[in-house]
Amino acid sequence: MFCSLLVCKLTLRPSPAFESMQKKDVKKRIKLLIKAIDKHRYEYHVLNKQSISDEALDSLKHELAQLEEQYPEFAAKNSPTQRVAGNALTKFVKVVHEVVQYSFYDIFSPEELEQWQERNLRYLEKQGGLRSTFEYICELKIDGLHVILTYEHGSLQLGATRGDGKVGEDVTQNVKTIESIPLVIPLKKKMLIEGEIFMSKKSFAALNKKQADEGKELFANPRNTAAGAVRQLDPQLVANRKLDCFVYDISGGEVMQKTQKHELTQLHTLGFKVNKHYRLCKTLHEVVDFWKHWQTAKKREDYWIDGVVVKVNEVSLQKQLGVVGKAPRWAIAFKFPAEQKTTVVEDVRFQVGRTGALTPVAHLAPVNIVGSTVSRATLHNMDEIQRLGLKIGDSVVLQKAGDIIPDIVTVLTELRTGNEKDIQTPKKCPICGFEVFQKPDEVALYCSNLKCYAQEKEKIIHFVSNKGFDIVGMGKRVVEIFLDEGIISDVADIFLLKIGDIASLKGFGEKSAQKLIDSIARAQKISLPRFLYSLGIRHVGEQTAYALAHAFGTLERVTTADLEHLRSVPDVGKVVAASIHNFFLQKENRELLKNLQKSGVVILEEMQPLRSEMFGKSFVLTGTLEKLTRDQASAEIRARGGTVGSSLSSKTDYLVVGNDPGSKFDKAQQLGVKILNEQAFFEILNSGA
Repeated sequence: MFCSLLVCKLTLRPSPAFESMQKKDVKKRIKLLIKAIDKHRYEYHVLNKQSISDEALDSLKHELAQLEEQYPEFAAKNSPTQRVAGNALTKFVKVVHEVVQYSFYDIFSPEELEQWQERNLRYLEKQGGLRSTFEYICELKIDGLHVILTYEHGSLQLGATRGDGKVGEDVTQNVKTIESIPLVIPLKKKMLIEGEIFMSKKSFAALNKKQADEGKELFANPRNTAAGAVRQLDPQLVANRKLDCFVYDISGGEVMQKTQKHELTQLHTLGFKVNKHYRLCKTLHEVVDFWKHWQTAKKREDYWIDGVVVKVNEVSLQKQLGVVGKAPRWAIAFKFPAEQKTTVVEDVRFQVGRTGALTPVAHLAPVNIVGSTVSRATLHNMDEIQRLGLKIGDSVVLQKAGDIIPDIVTVLTELRTGNEKDIQTPKKCPICGFEVFQKPDEVALYCSNLKCYAQEKEKIIHFVSNKGFDIVGMGKRVVEIFLDEGIISDVADIFLLKIGDIASLKGFGEKSAQKLIDSIARAQKISLPRFLYSLGIRHVGEQTAYALAHAFGTLERVTTADLEHLRSVPDVGKVVAASIHNFFLQKENRELLKNLQKSGVVILEEMQPLRSEMFGKSFVLTGTLEKLTRDQASAEIRARGGTVGSSLSSKTDYLVVGNDPGSKFDKAQQLGVKILNEQAFFEILNSGA
């Protein structure tokens, strides 16, 4: 059931029946309609029962909207008609949380649970309190987006995201579209309430069916789809996603309870949707039983569950235990065992991080795990490889620990064929060739070249720049993250990345990862001049790259050209020719070219310059062109066999002049250089072949 409120945005014509009503009767009718609509909303979205049909409820909402349209003075701020009546925002406003929002530490085993309790008992003992155990409330950990709801005078005033725990974003308009969140509650005191916004499996399946029917890309999973929906600027779009919300905590305001169980009871009484599957546990044994039960029972529910939140029940003890770091001592996230899949290790490469440490990274046959495709897994160090007994070609068990970081947990030695290869400890840095060494009392290997990381980073930044492969969204910071996390070791790795390799990294999510993957895919086809420029060959800039492409036509001819042929190319002298020749002689560079082509890069070759008046002519551009950027104009000139310089001389054939040309215009007149306005430039540009 999802009753549309889009009717509220229309200009409604008043019913004749309303015209005869007195104002006092209208006001009373509006109040009764609001009460009735909210009653049926609560019954359906919170109690999961339905006493009137969708059509009947729509009729009540339509009547309310008509009355509010005709008598705006009686329209309530938190009327049901306002759930999707907000205007689209231009941006989200930051809000400072009244109560700092902490995150929970994760544990994955009963042993860790016992250690957590022991730490808390010892802490209380130091504070002067003696206890032998705690009473716990166990709640299902819903996999969604944390939200903080502020109510004042019985009315929803603010809905905010967690953000960094201290500052979040105001998403009130979007929160109002969620039918299970009441706009008004029968308590006038101020309350800060925390909950989890989620998308049901059913709604997610329906959304993806609609995407498929419309030929659009499918969403990865309900969690990321819900989080992305809440951050939509248009509440109408949010309403269409049919989000839901469970609340579980009163974290501030004027209402406090003695226990977590009392909080849950009160929240339910006030009309909030509280997950009914919580349990009061007297012992850790009961907690573990609850956790084990829901590892399998979670599949029956219509929402994602990724663990159990265990909380000390007594609020006074919660306050005594307080906070350590960025998490409360009194609560823990008892996560379910990570989802596991099998795959094959196709290669192991060593990545150099900013500290110079070499990290082995397994390159995997791509596998879908927890809604994302991954093809990389860090192996941490050589000790970890030896512990696993891992070889290249091995079948392995892969998991996402905490559903986030891909990790190899087991090697399936029984599937070995005898063709597997040992992983050798590197003696030299794979990036720069310098010797590697081990620091005392450390297992990591380090490159002895202090400039190694910086040089490789700059190579990759140059490679993806707008004059090279032009991979939008892959700037300096992203390159640093990819290198530090070990998901790329050279530029060829970029084209093998999968969404799951990126989505789990800091600053990314499914949506931003998908955007970058799309950008990489678009960049896989590249012209020969841009490809040559992207390689970062010393002394080879844009102009030289174009000259080489025009002279040789294909990459193979460039890579196999001797010094004599290279020197004969315009714009290539003795020094530049030697640099190009030496670059393609180096084994690692030839290997890189092979890897780029294996990874799907397609070079558009056989460049034949268009025969026009530009062929063999030199140009300088000044001012602002209306139809092209300077980079675009330069590319067009070079594609036609011309050259582009930055400064004027008597050897310059043409000065192309846009708006606000500056001093170059006067200098061209003095030197006798022919001046072209934009129209004349385009006439030459389009001259016949």
